[in-house]
Amino acid sequence: EQTIVCTRFHLIEQRLGRWLLMTADRAGSATFAVTLEFLSYMLGIRRAGVTLAMGELRDRGLILSQHEVEIIDMDGLEAVACPCYKVDVEAYRNEMTFRETVKV
Repeated sequence: EQTIVCTRFHLIEQRLGRWLLMTADRAGSATFAVTLEFLSYMLGIRRAGVTLAMGELRDRGLILSQHEVEIIDMDGLEAVACPCYKVDVEAYRNEMTFRETVKV
């Protein structure tokens, strides 16, 4: 449900910021490989939109991207990302806490 709302109401740059932060969280690294084609699929937009949004994040000094994406300003990217990111972080923490609790 959160993704549906995000896709409908938030700007491409905000959604891209959210996706990059979520990926960094799950990968445990601020650097990861991802293609523009894959990002366009994940965000449900044309590749040209991804290219423009990536350029904007690069111009703001939030990421580096060549063959990989490197988040160089996590706080700045979080400020750009849509509010859904904080909801995602909380849900992810709750899930991890639940999994740790259930382990025997």
